[in-house]
Amino acid sequence: MDGTLVDTEPYWIETEYELARTYGGAWSQEDALALVGNDLLESGRYIKERMGLPHTPEEVVELLLDGVVARIQQHVPWCPGAVELLADLRAQQIPCALVTMSYQRFVAPILSQLPAETFAVVVTGDQVTRGKPHPEPYETAAAALGLAPAQCLAIEDSSTGTRSAESAGCTVLVVENHVPVPPGERRVFRSTLAGVGVADLPALLP
Repeated sequence: MDGTLVDTEPYWIETEYELARTYGGAWSQEDALALVGNDLLESGRYIKERMGLPHTPEEVVELLLDGVVARIQQHVPWCPGAVELLADLRAQQIPCALVTMSYQRFVAPILSQLPAETFAVVVTGDQVTRGKPHPEPYETAAAALGLAPAQCLAIEDSSTGTRSAESAGCTVLVVENHVPVPPGERRVFRSTLAGVGVADLPALLP
């Protein structure tokens, strides 16, 4: 979701810097980009250690979510082509799953902007034991769709998410956003989702 459907990475980064200012911790753009696509609890641990915060990693995650949810409620920054592709998939009755390491309370206001039937399955970071880059999130989503991961095309923007999908067995359409993603055996690259429709997807699958 983050960086693929909605360009919310700037919201997370702004909130991270806000935490550093509030609690007098150190933070850098390099730190921020290192967390792109990560499991939120892992990010909470990293921020706690890097900033020297007295909070638990779980409390850090809640502070992050407070800041990002407040921003998303003001404006949902859709990535180019994302809403159009989802509408085309829905019209063609192709089942879709949302696989995100964000938590349900952040996902909900974004999904409320889409038709209710957009995603047949939603897997969030607070529903899995092991987050991205582990394959569990994509394995969970594929199973819920009644499919093998090899029958699924994942769309990702980060190396962390791509590794998760690829290791589960998915082919990955990579649309880089804030961080580079290296080439891989089951990775297909596009610069944007703008202009990508259902008719274009079969050519991406092995």
